Amino acid sequence: MATTTQTIGVLTAENKTFYERTLLKRLVPNLVFAKYGQKKPVPAHEGGTVNFRRFGALSPATTALTEGVTPDGSNLTIETVTATPQQYGDFVQISDQLDLVGIDPVLTETAELLGEAAALTVDTLVRNVVCAGTNVQYAGGKASRAAITASDVMTASEIRKAVKTLRSANAKPADGGFFIGIVSPDVAADLMTDSLWQDVSKYNGGEAIVKGEIGKLCGVRFVESTNVPTYTNANSVTVYGCMIVGRDAYGVVDLEQGSTPRLIVKPFGSGGTSDPLDQRATAGYKLFMTAVRLQETAMIRLECAATA
Repeated sequence: MATTTQTIGVLTAENKTFYERTLLKRLVPNLVFAKYGQKKPVPAHEGGTVNFRRFGALSPATTALTEGVTPDGSNLTIETVTATPQQYGDFVQISDQLDLVGIDPVLTETAELLGEAAALTVDTLVRNVVCAGTNVQYAGGKASRAAITASDVMTASEIRKAVKTLRSANAKPADGGFFIGIVSPDVAADLMTDSLWQDVSKYNGGEAIVKGEIGKLCGVRFVESTNVPTYTNANSVTVYGCMIVGRDAYGVVDLEQGSTPRLIVKPFGSGGTSDPLDQRATAGYKLFMTAVRLQETAMIRLECAATA
């Protein structure tokens, strides 16, 4: 679809005589999915495919040694997971008339909006990969997302069950001996009603608090984000896809820090012969990255409803 130049006619709010001159702060979600991935920076000119490599575990030696006899020994195995970074970006085109007549610094505000959109792009790309994992637990003992009802909300019992699944698979905690839980505000509200819930405001011992952290329960430190995926099932129930992750459960790949969005502003007069009257400026962002699930058993997606 062709990009439409944003003119005064499009941004009609700019024409209002009594326009609120102080623009409202944008409400940006707490972006957490990219934060907990294993980072893999890759130099330029090193090919388009990235390999995450890990050594396979050795079996226990349960056979007693025979005096004077050297055992056969074990062979090392290497497991490889590949990922291919891709490029993403967006831009906005601004007319010179809008820039001259508009009450607000349009180009500056546009750049801020694009920065926020770029951050959300990174977090959503990682989220989409992580939340597509095959290790799933459905609240209330249900067998599928379609069977979840409005009463199948998040509880301490569900968290204990999920942590047991992770520990049984030898998943390692991610942060200070805790797994990380990523939940929406709606699900967090249900967790906070549990008598075992430990609110972040009541932590003792000078613990470091991560951004967005709201509390602890059953060996999991929870962070809150409105970027958690939701689904509507056949029962018309909103189902939340919450994640509990351990160490090195997934990876985030960038090409020479390409996952850090680059903001690109082309001012009026930079378009050459394609813009002979200097009528257009653009602001945009570009990034180059991907995410990959490394160990399915080191994370679990816990699907549940939330109290209305």
